[in-house]
Amino acid sequence: MALTKAHTGFKYRQLFSENTIRKLWPVLRNLCQSVVSEHKTQKQAPTPAQTDSKQNEELDRLNKEIAELNLKNSDLLDKYKRALADGENLRTRSAKQISEAKIYAIQNFCKDLLDVADVLNKATESVPREEINDKNIHLKNLYEGLVMTKAQLQMVFKRHGLEAVDPSENEKFDPNFHEALYQKELEDKESGSIIAVSKVGYKLHNRVIRPALVGVAK
Repeated sequence: MALTKAHTGFKYRQLFSENTIRKLWPVLRNLCQSVVSEHKTQKQAPTPAQTDSKQNEELDRLNKEIAELNLKNSDLLDKYKRALADGENLRTRSAKQISEAKIYAIQNFCKDLLDVADVLNKATESVPREEINDKNIHLKNLYEGLVMTKAQLQMVFKRHGLEAVDPSENEKFDPNFHEALYQKELEDKESGSIIAVSKVGYKLHNRVIRPALVGVAK
């Protein structure tokens, strides 16, 4: 009977121990997992030095990107300014060319009319002044008609910007407006001065389309 009680007590103790372990096992397991997880977290957590190093690397990378962007921005800004300047220069040149084309479009036509003006000048200069009187009424009328035509033609020239280049005697020779046909030594004339005008020149809006043909003292 004593043996039976001892066996029964051992059995209860064994059952109690197993039941207790079974109930405590989840708690122990969770506790172990928490300890292991915390250990891993502490092991994986970066040190302050590592954190500073990563931050410095990130700052260096960002600074490098900023420097590259600033360089690209400066280059694009320079190209933009150059494009604006080129566009403005092109606009100015185009406006000037259009303006000159309008102004000088009649240049060739004016050159052809200069021959007519030359013929009128020669015609009026060839008539002797003493013959222009009431006795020669037809010559007088013809001469006056030529003079009026010549004056009207000069008015048309002036209205369209065509002006005569008719230098006076002793005026200084200017290669921009005059063309020397010959040179002659004269003691009473200054070297380089105009001594005679063979043909009147013309300019269209300050552009010489025919220089005056002159003789020059040397």
